[in-house]
Amino acid sequence: MLREEIMEILPHRDAMLLVDEINENDDGTVTGKYTVRGDEFFLKGHFPDNPIVPGVILCEMAAQCSCLLMADKVKGKATLYAGMNNVKFKNPVRPGDTVAFTCTFVRSIGPFYFMKAVGETGGKAVLSGEFSFALIDPEKAKEQK
Repeated sequence: MLREEIMEILPHRDAMLLVDEINENDDGTVTGKYTVRGDEFFLKGHFPDNPIVPGVILCEMAAQCSCLLMADKVKGKATLYAGMNNVKFKNPVRPGDTVAFTCTFVRSIGPFYFMKAVGETGGKAVLSGEFSFALIDPEKAKEQK
């Protein structure tokens, strides 16, 4: 699935859509990829003359890939972060790197979904962690203050 199809599922656009492609694996996982171009907003000040993708952006990439594992449930819903556990950053991600996140469904409880994600670039681990999301009606998400 490429970017155009991803945009039919995820609500993210422009600078915050951080998945270029997603592939379903035979074992029930998905692998999502994003290539860091170097002109992204989050690299402008992180860091001058030594651009490194911030950890929080890597978490967002992993989250978006994880949500695509349950594309049939996500489409038409607001996907809100509920938590992150045991997140570890192992190696830096720089312009020109393609990060691949392999995401695994763990469980769901009501509107909450729990996933694991492992990211790597060039054969090196860059991130691992557990992520949880609430899937809610987009109109209810607008009402919450």
